[in-house]
Amino acid sequence: GEPSTALILVMQYLHHRTLQHSASWPEHLRQRVVQEAVRDGALINSFRVEPELGTPVRGGLPATLARRTPDGWIIDGSKIYSTGSVGVTWYLVWARSDDPEPLVGAWLVRQDTPGIRIVEDWDHLGMRATCSHRVEFSGVRVPLDHGVNVSPWLAPVAELNADGALWMAVLLSSLYDGVAQAARDWLVAWLQTRRPSNLGATLASLPRFQELVGRIDTLLFANRNLLDSAAAGQVPPGHAGQIKQLVTGNAIRAVELAVEAAGNPGLSRNYPLERHYRDVLCARVHTPQDDVVFGGIGKAALHTTEGANA
Repeated sequence: GEPSTALILVMQYLHHRTLQHSASWPEHLRQRVVQEAVRDGALINSFRVEPELGTPVRGGLPATLARRTPDGWIIDGSKIYSTGSVGVTWYLVWARSDDPEPLVGAWLVRQDTPGIRIVEDWDHLGMRATCSHRVEFSGVRVPLDHGVNVSPWLAPVAELNADGALWMAVLLSSLYDGVAQAARDWLVAWLQTRRPSNLGATLASLPRFQELVGRIDTLLFANRNLLDSAAAGQVPPGHAGQIKQLVTGNAIRAVELAVEAAGNPGLSRNYPLERHYRDVLCARVHTPQDDVVFGGIGKAALHTTEGANA
């Protein structure tokens, strides 16, 4: 399939799940977003990353500012890595208010609101069709009730609860596992048909390639069991980060092995394997990154041990 489209669909699923359970959304906005999705296929996604701050997961106040007026909010700022920019109907813009104690969170903005400009600068190694361009907001006006998920900076409310974080891990990881499966299937078909003249048989007959495909299938077997278990509710939500790290790490390694096996054809634009390799590497940029996952697990383990020893 097409992983860039799948990524945008993943975000659609996650946001519609969140708005169904959120108490902060006004009912009329909830109904409008849902009805437009059903009737028109309207998409929604969060735009959070900024040129200076980077990802908000690492902390810090956004530079994007929502100024309060008697008639509503006026939003100014710039977002990068805005997945689905040109095709998304509803933007959830991460910003801060101009209050003395600012509110921080998501303001709901429709794409056709005056003052929005999409700068088509997305030039990435992989997942190129996500159109994750820069989106600039200049004097963008929205009603006061469009601050749909905001909270005081000193008392933040998480955008996703534990179950939501688990589903994000499962859906994102499934996407990149799918990329690895596509790479595996191409490699198997290529090995079964590639017949060097000096061998007199297909490459699939060689133990070296049989062993390598066995390694790939074992990595993907582990992924499938992890994902199926999590989707069935058999993995506690607190392990969401580990699922994302393990599944995407296995997927990347599986595609690396496929490229290694194919040699030059694996890196040729005449074949799909190089695209699968570029796409699967993008798994690393999604939240949470490996250092956050491992650091959190290690900190919890050491804290537990320290408490037990005390």
